Amino acid sequence: MKTVLIANRKGGVGKTTVAVTLAAALADGGWKVGLADADPQRSTARWLKRRPRGAVEIASVDWASPKALDKAPATLDWLVVDSPGALETDEARALVADAKALICPVLPSVFDVESTRRFLKELAEIKRVRKGKVEVLLVANRMRPRDRVVERFEGVFRRIGQEPVARLSERVAYADLAEQGLAVFDKPQRLYRPLRSQWEPLIRAVV
Repeated sequence: MKTVLIANRKGGVGKTTVAVTLAAALADGGWKVGLADADPQRSTARWLKRRPRGAVEIASVDWASPKALDKAPATLDWLVVDSPGALETDEARALVADAKALICPVLPSVFDVESTRRFLKELAEIKRVRKGKVEVLLVANRMRPRDRVVERFEGVFRRIGQEPVARLSERVAYADLAEQGLAVFDKPQRLYRPLRSQWEPLIRAVV
């Protein structure tokens, strides 16, 4: 089983949206996928409860308690973890110890970028990250192509020294589908194809 963490110390950056969409994408690809909620807000757990019959199955893994960490069905191919904001506790660092990759969503704002820069420095102090055994992937989230902020945002990525592996547009479709326990990869209609295509670079990087 391969574990992917979705994490950022800054709240409101879209961690849960990235977690559920990636889980749905992997499940749509034919893998057996579990979704673990290690965030106190329990957003991904609530999303799974809304998931309708007939949708591709995604296993719910309860990581609400530190004692529950690492308890996931052995039959899973992938485990996507909606991580707590900070990875400072021993339990949270244990998540990184078993991870194949860590995905860090970032919003196009000065405050979010600065917080992410500090978060990346913290990650670099973790041994497995420092040795390159855990790949850290940035995702530019809720992008507005014609927004002037985006131009400055791209410059900040260059200063950080790491380009985002994917750029995701801000669309109400994500929120609308989330209310139904669904993601864009549950929808084969042409309407959702442009959104799904934005995820392809991230999925290739993870897989």
